[in-house]
Amino acid sequence: MDNPFVTKGYAGAEYFCDRVQETQQLVELTTNGNNVALISPRRVGKTDLIRHYLSQPEIKDRYYTFYIDIYATASIRDFVNAFGRAILEELKPKGKVVWEGFLSVLRSLKSNVSYDINNIPTWSVALGDIEHPETTLDEIFYYLSHADRPCIVAFDEFQQIVSYADAPSIEATLRTYIQRCVNATFIFAGSKRHLMGEIFTSSARPFYQSVMVINLAPISLDKYTEFAQKQFANYGKQIEAEAVEETYRRFDGITSCNQRVLNVLFLKTPQGQTCSREMVNNAIDYILGLFHETYADLLEKLPNKQREVFVAVAREGKAKAITGKAFIKKYHLQTVSVVNAAIRGLLEKDLITEDKGTYSIYDPFFSLWIQQNA
Repeated sequence: MDNPFVTKGYAGAEYFCDRVQETQQLVELTTNGNNVALISPRRVGKTDLIRHYLSQPEIKDRYYTFYIDIYATASIRDFVNAFGRAILEELKPKGKVVWEGFLSVLRSLKSNVSYDINNIPTWSVALGDIEHPETTLDEIFYYLSHADRPCIVAFDEFQQIVSYADAPSIEATLRTYIQRCVNATFIFAGSKRHLMGEIFTSSARPFYQSVMVINLAPISLDKYTEFAQKQFANYGKQIEAEAVEETYRRFDGITSCNQRVLNVLFLKTPQGQTCSREMVNNAIDYILGLFHETYADLLEKLPNKQREVFVAVAREGKAKAITGKAFIKKYHLQTVSVVNAAIRGLLEKDLITEDKGTYSIYDPFFSLWIQQNA
């Protein structure tokens, strides 16, 4: 690999920073029959942690593993479609006997699965083909219960299920299936902590006390510094600890931001040279320059009232009491009801995040760009 600081997905243990304790926890809990809720802020690496965990020998050699990202789903049909597609894609490389075992129980959609010239199945199911998603979901869980080896199912962005208008009882339905499915263990990962907390820790909800909860924090500065310096050294370069610390501090340890800045610092550091702290600002400016047109376009397309609140939150960095008189006066906003409506819209668009009453821009680079340009 030309650059060891990966910015798009999991590239293997060699390029994965730390998470030794969390990986071991996941292995221990799931191999001992525990379902797990993995809760974290956005962009601190939960998805890569799941991929890393699934690649561990004691997991991949003993279980069928299925990773399902349901972030883009909006209905139970979307959910079932993503679930079925993920299972088939994972089973295809394991041979005809294995994937036929799945298709044989998928009676409600079997006619919608096509085959290529090598007689390998392709999930060509359209949402309109899923006429009775509850029936297909039942078939999927039947397969998981009767598969020829135990299964691990990881749902990413699991909190998305609460938005399914066509399935108000989806939590209870899934809880019932999962409780009966002794041949499979489940991981529920999510980044909207208040929603994940409500799903798994509220006594009024079906999933209450049904999982072990792991709250994922940012990787420590010490571990990240050790990782960064090792990666630079492996390629005949060096990086000052102060440069890693400056990057880490600027982005509160958010993994995806650290990786992106370190990726640029690595490419800007000549062979045999040392990356200094003074290079960090230039690396950030380089990234902001690449996204300038994108950010400008996104900001321009926001409704006026949302744009005003979005810019105010970005300038504040971490905004508290955003409906208070002080905040509204400071940023020349309108009424409390206008601010509340704007915040709801920005949350729905995933442009801002909220944690215990504190609001921030989802993309920290966008926040920096606004501070410099808007």
